[in-house]
Amino acid sequence: MTDTATTITPKPNGPLLVQGPVRILAPDGTELAVPPRKDGRPAEVVVLCRCGGSATKPFCDGTHKRIGFCDTPPAPSPRPIPGAAPPS
Repeated sequence: MTDTATTITPKPNGPLLVQGPVRILAPDGTELAVPPRKDGRPAEVVVLCRCGGSATKPFCDGTHKRIGFCDTPPAPSPRPIPGAAPPS
């Protein structure tokens, strides 16, 4: 690995882009091979799944687009006011 800083950038409604040196380990500690670029060269950016739907976890396969993944948390439900009548 080099002394280059690693950055992780969440893409809106999409994956995490990891730029810089990175090792990805499976739960058992074995290192996972980073998929090469489409042109066959080694990847310069690792794209990690954030939606949970990828068939190639932990790597992104584009499923977030098909399933409509949204990274915006839902608005919280209003809290009831003590002593107020329940909504009808």
